[in-house]
Amino acid sequence: MTLKKSISFVITLLLAVQVFAQEKSKTLSTEPLNIGESVTFYSSTLNENRHINVYLPQRYKIDSLKTYPVIYLLDGSIDEDFIHIAGIVQFGSFSWINMVPESIVVGITNIDRKRDFTYPTTIDQDKKDFPTSGKSDDFINFIEKDLQPFIHTNYRTEDTKTIIGQSLGGLLATEVLFKKPELFDNYIIVSPSLWWDDQSLLKLQPKTYSTEKKVYVAVGKEGEIMERDAKSLYTTLKANTKDNTKVYFQFLEEQDHGDALHLAVYSAFEVLFESEN
Repeated sequence: MTLKKSISFVITLLLAVQVFAQEKSKTLSTEPLNIGESVTFYSSTLNENRHINVYLPQRYKIDSLKTYPVIYLLDGSIDEDFIHIAGIVQFGSFSWINMVPESIVVGITNIDRKRDFTYPTTIDQDKKDFPTSGKSDDFINFIEKDLQPFIHTNYRTEDTKTIIGQSLGGLLATEVLFKKPELFDNYIIVSPSLWWDDQSLLKLQPKTYSTEKKVYVAVGKEGEIMERDAKSLYTTLKANTKDNTKVYFQFLEEQDHGDALHLAVYSAFEVLFESEN
């Protein structure tokens, strides 16, 4: 075989291999990758449609008799905290991890978080910066009268309920704990914006309750005011703690306001659900 023919043969062989490889890697099929379901329902309390994202445990559709605790996540949009918090729940509920019980996660998506997560303020600058603020009572009533009954009616739930809130969401979760503590059993409060209305929420006497509660408060390296207020919240809760309450505090010195939530939730699950695993 001449050199020219040899080169031609090699080139032909390489082209044949390339075509074969392309055929082997050809896409056979695609389908959506789902980690839950998105639901829209009408809230008579708020007089508007509300959207939620729901993560269901892997065995939810396999075992039709099993019921699950529910984790309610503020700022629960797909482009907010729903995916990574649902991921922690999935990972933490693996049998070889056994950090958190298999749970339903309800991500509450936002329409106007400044409106929904804040109570009325007496501070003029707050009113200027947050012109729609002050409707947290309505939103808490929505959680109590619309959302929780909707989830209980449409999904197989246990009685145990957890709320997760960060920043303004942490402010709202604290307000619920102080005013309507029976709405949840576990409170995960991260980097709460307790500066709102000149820290007036911290001056309230928390309402008493008869059921068991577990409260986890965390804050990152977020400046004097945020760190001081989170620690004040913990101090207030500890001072009012009875035998039916456990309170935890964590200072995440390597995190800031932007990245504290993920690690805080992981750490909270480790301590809040320790006795259940």
